[in-house]
Amino acid sequence: MVHTIGTRADKAGLPPGTLVHIGQKRSCQVKITLTEFSESQYQSKEIKEIKEFLPLKDKPVITWIDINGIHNLETIQNIGKYFNLHPLILEDIVNSEQRPKVEDLGEHLFVVLKFLSYDTEKKLGIEQISFIIGSNFVITFQENGEDVFRPIKTRIKNSAGKIRAMGADYLAYSLIDAIVDNYFVILEEVGLKLDILEEELVTNPTRNTLHVIHQLKREMLLIRKSIWPSREVISSLQRGELSFFEDIAVLHLKDVYDHAIQVIDTIETLRDMLSEMMDIYLSSISNRINDVMRVLTIITTIFIPLSFIAGVYGMNFKYMPELNWRLGYPAVLLTMLCLGIFMLIFFRKKKWL
Repeated sequence: MVHTIGTRADKAGLPPGTLVHIGQKRSCQVKITLTEFSESQYQSKEIKEIKEFLPLKDKPVITWIDINGIHNLETIQNIGKYFNLHPLILEDIVNSEQRPKVEDLGEHLFVVLKFLSYDTEKKLGIEQISFIIGSNFVITFQENGEDVFRPIKTRIKNSAGKIRAMGADYLAYSLIDAIVDNYFVILEEVGLKLDILEEELVTNPTRNTLHVIHQLKREMLLIRKSIWPSREVISSLQRGELSFFEDIAVLHLKDVYDHAIQVIDTIETLRDMLSEMMDIYLSSISNRINDVMRVLTIITTIFIPLSFIAGVYGMNFKYMPELNWRLGYPAVLLTMLCLGIFMLIFFRKKKWL
């Protein structure tokens, strides 16, 4: 059963296994890339019909089917029928808000991870990558149509490294490793933003600076939410408890797990830095206000005695000898000027100004 609605609210009440694409609505055509390889042969092509999968089962090569576009539910459903995938697995594949996880299905292994990227406008994008791992094949499902695994395809084509001589488990490891390595790229980008923001905080914090801090905090929350569960997934894979991975692939997955731990540590460090930046911003604004208040206080303090003198000579008493003194006016002004200069020198000596 297929529905084309796209929100969790609309999905409520439907039978389990109902295919509902949850995510951004898209109308682009699904792109399916078929790659077959062994140590001595290689073939990669774009296919359009599901029936082209039919000759794959009995071939003594490793098959990788990369599907870009999970919004076409009919295509997903047909792939599920051909590879005998459970409807609940298909339901998870078309739900782009799925949490990273791993499930052993007996004949297949189902893995969900998140791929992070920045677009040309430096806006964070989160894409779900789903894996179906079999004995001699790997199927990857992507959402946005970007060629996430281009470096892996290039390695396979050029026969670089061990990948052509190994099995489907090593291919799956390579794809997972590419996703985890990309996390470092994203975090480096965030770190660069934090360096620029820190310099702005020290020199000239503005209201826009606060907006940028809040935006980065939201980004870090999304990054943490996407990456943190991935550590549990990779931990399950690298423990060697799943029959799909040979010893050499498990050994390499242990290295991926170490990278995942480093990524998590980096995320926590960046989050701490962001929290500190909020404190720095508040301190900078408070210091700026204090500087303004200090200057105003000094000005007020200087004018208090001057106002007193002006107030005294502003009284209209008849018997004030200075009123009839020819030099009384310039003498009072000179006294007020000297008093003001003296107070300024005094404040500077005390380092209040």
